[in-house]
Amino acid sequence: MNETLAIAGSGAIATGLAASAASHGEVKLWARSDASVARARAKVDSLCEKIDGADPTRVEVVADLDALSVSSFVVEAITEELEAKTDLLGLLGRIVKPDAALATTTSSLPVGALAAASGVPERFVGLHVFNPVPRMKLVELVFADQTTQDIRDRARALCDDLGKTAVEVPDIPGFVVNRLLFPYLFSAVDLLEETGMDPQAIDTAMMLGAGHPMGPLALLDFVGLDVSMAIGDEIGATVPQRIRDLVAEGRLGRKTGSGLTV
Repeated sequence: MNETLAIAGSGAIATGLAASAASHGEVKLWARSDASVARARAKVDSLCEKIDGADPTRVEVVADLDALSVSSFVVEAITEELEAKTDLLGLLGRIVKPDAALATTTSSLPVGALAAASGVPERFVGLHVFNPVPRMKLVELVFADQTTQDIRDRARALCDDLGKTAVEVPDIPGFVVNRLLFPYLFSAVDLLEETGMDPQAIDTAMMLGAGHPMGPLALLDFVGLDVSMAIGDEIGATVPQRIRDLVAEGRLGRKTGSGLTV
């Protein structure tokens, strides 16, 4: 890997990206608290056991954001909330090296707005990786208008180094995958409400009849109903009331053990 990679975040995307990169070079991973550091460390170690060539000792988990300043390619990978991302990117834009690339893993937020918040739009790029990161090959690559050719080339090279396939997509809400995917997923919830079918029956039909690896209702639970609702709102899709009700009850899918199918 030609870049020295740093990742700001400690959730599924951040730890998955760190573990994937551990097959190719040194990585710094930032978490907000000592407790988050411990959880991220355990998750990275667990993921590396499942990835050929991944060396967990290559991933340094830190609680000091300034530790990321030595890296040449810094990726923000925190919760999908505009204010949280803009705040963190503003901090990162002030501490990264003058020639460092700065990226976000946003799945639906406007990359142009995040680039502006970073203060370094000419060095900014969207790297939408997919969960689970070690298995999913696609990266939706999104550039700000001001992104230089050098940063564009380095972003593509990083994707190649990580064994990912980069597809350049426009900076529109939801990009390509989520813009097409979530209306379909929400339609499965509408069908569930309309027919009263068993959720597993709907998922089985789509898995066996359409060749999907996971049914739409199980996929919503996997993504997280709160994340799915946020993406739906961002792309202007009609989010089913059942999803909004479950989120209000704290039933967010697999991560809470209760949702549409669990």
